Amino acid sequence: MRVGIMDRRSGKRVRFAVTQSPPTPSELSATAPGGVPVKARFRPELQGLRALACLLVVIYHVWLDRVSGGVDVFFFVTGFLITGQLYRASARGRIKFGATWGRIFKRLLPAMATVLVATVIAGYFLLSEGRWEQTVGEVVASALFFENWQLAAQQADYFAQNDQASLLQHFWSLSIQGQFYIVWPLLIALFVFAFKKFGWDLRIALFGLLSVLFAGSLAYSVYLTNVDQQFAYFSSLTRVWEFALGGLVMLMIDRIVINRGLRIVMGWLGVIGLVSCGMVLQVGTMFPGYVALWPVVSAALVLLAGQTGTVFGADKFLSSRPLRYLGNISFSLYLWHWPLLLFYVMVREQSTVGLRGGAAIIAASLVLAALTYHLVEKPVGNAKSIDTRSIWGSYRLVAASLAVVLATAGAWQVAAVQKANFEPPENDPRHPGAAVLEPGGPQAAADAEPIPPYAALPKEFDSFTSEECRRSDKNEIVAICYDGVEDNPSRRIVVAGDSHSQQFNAALRPAAHEAGWQIISMGRGGCPLTNHAPNNPECAAWNETVMQEILEIQPDAVFTIATRDAHPGREEITPEGYVDQWRTLSEAGIPVIAARDNPRFDVSLADCAENRGPEDPSCSRPRDRVYAEIPPYDEVPNMPQGVHFLDFGDYFCEGDVCPPMIGNILVYMDNNHITKTYMKTMAPIVQRELSAILDGV
Repeated sequence: MRVGIMDRRSGKRVRFAVTQSPPTPSELSATAPGGVPVKARFRPELQGLRALACLLVVIYHVWLDRVSGGVDVFFFVTGFLITGQLYRASARGRIKFGATWGRIFKRLLPAMATVLVATVIAGYFLLSEGRWEQTVGEVVASALFFENWQLAAQQADYFAQNDQASLLQHFWSLSIQGQFYIVWPLLIALFVFAFKKFGWDLRIALFGLLSVLFAGSLAYSVYLTNVDQQFAYFSSLTRVWEFALGGLVMLMIDRIVINRGLRIVMGWLGVIGLVSCGMVLQVGTMFPGYVALWPVVSAALVLLAGQTGTVFGADKFLSSRPLRYLGNISFSLYLWHWPLLLFYVMVREQSTVGLRGGAAIIAASLVLAALTYHLVEKPVGNAKSIDTRSIWGSYRLVAASLAVVLATAGAWQVAAVQKANFEPPENDPRHPGAAVLEPGGPQAAADAEPIPPYAALPKEFDSFTSEECRRSDKNEIVAICYDGVEDNPSRRIVVAGDSHSQQFNAALRPAAHEAGWQIISMGRGGCPLTNHAPNNPECAAWNETVMQEILEIQPDAVFTIATRDAHPGREEITPEGYVDQWRTLSEAGIPVIAARDNPRFDVSLADCAENRGPEDPSCSRPRDRVYAEIPPYDEVPNMPQGVHFLDFGDYFCEGDVCPPMIGNILVYMDNNHITKTYMKTMAPIVQRELSAILDGV
């Protein structure tokens, strides 16, 4: 049923559906010509929806180690609210950018700055030094609303993929919202200018724009999720449709007539759908393609159900005082819960938090959220001295907030750089590294500080400069790098495979200079030398090109890795795909030298060494938990001729244990890669072993 009332100001009849709460007299008087409402209606169920979404995010993170889909609800609600504000502003005449951005940043930045500064201070004392520079970069990215792109870039960085979860990882969603807040008013204003010029109906024109954005972004989201889900998850463009759908619901919500019974059902379906989404779907690995419609449509059902006026409606639950208050502090709750969770895990040195630990984290997050809301958000929001109605007022607020965060982060960056600057000493008797494991080798000095510094560990992978490399003319994804003797080398050795092959360059390059060899490196992170990579087409293409290049070069030998899964709880194996590549090389008369892989661990031994001391027995791991008693390649039938094996396990492990430090040098840069500083001390050993093989072929 629809009711019409004469608007005294416009002289036109305003129609509304009684299935929703009717407009108040103040709302009726606040209409633009044509009956366009220019005042928002308060929707208490929306605050409850926001609270529920935030609570699900927190609970799923803390106890279930899963993603709930609640963030997608944030995007939808943001699109609903901001589009409504911009629509009403356009109906009144024009969008005031200073006031619009000012209100948004006045609400967001104080709480964000508080949490970021607190995270920097806590991180300085609690975070391992090896993660300082990465975290400082993410603090800056979060403050400037591009953390999502920072994380997307890290998905393409092989070593960043091995990093532990970032303290600021949850800021990816706030970065997308911040970008939306900046771009959306400009887009709507530009479109309104066109609509006025051509005389289009505002609601219909805006509905058309949002429909195009919704369809285009959703299609792109589905495509990119299938092609590169990890990048798609953090991309802003794959999320536009969620904001656009919120705007579409805003434009339709007062035009849709739904009877009360159906609205009761819709409301509860929305709540149940939202709660169950993270349990039914693997959100972290499936979103944001079409499956992200699940939480977004659930939120839409709740808003379309509206106020049912009955105790049986979901709105009665969502409009309750506790949920409405939780909705008020939800922004700060979202900001606090993640760093608290990670700091708890770090301090307790465990991967799960348990029931009591999780309850403590959530309780602490709620307390900090309430304090931030009452002591920071509300005072700043109500402060008349902070006038954000003009662009200049907004600029001053943004500048002040950023100055505090960037100054704090900058101080931490200076400390990080000072600790990270490190050049390994040559032939340092106080840090002999692998040499102490040689028969009659030197003794490590008892009072020497371990090297490299913990802050320098992220840079402890041996790499080539761009001047030392060229791209293959057969496929540009293959980089071919050179070191050692260029003219008439005594041996040419190709090092091919993933990072575990390439880390040996730190030992092979000094050996090459000593022995007159040339090292030709072809590496790709996460891509071993194999002819079996069914789930990684780029790796398969890389392998094909690398084999073509090797057969064309005809080196004296190919150095690669012989095994994988030297990992607690897994069976160390020599994959069939490795052997197939060796057979191809053997048939071409090219010897293969395959080294047994180094151990891999569930945690970083370096972090343990930093926290407890490198000689603490709890930081070492039993050798028999990572290495099989018999190397797996010894049990492979029909091994091709011309394949030779090296086992450096006695230099990665000391006796029956694999320690974090040998000869006063940290062995591991993370949970599975050897530091180049330690690997350089293996150069004489590697040279001796390779020479023995090469001299015999």
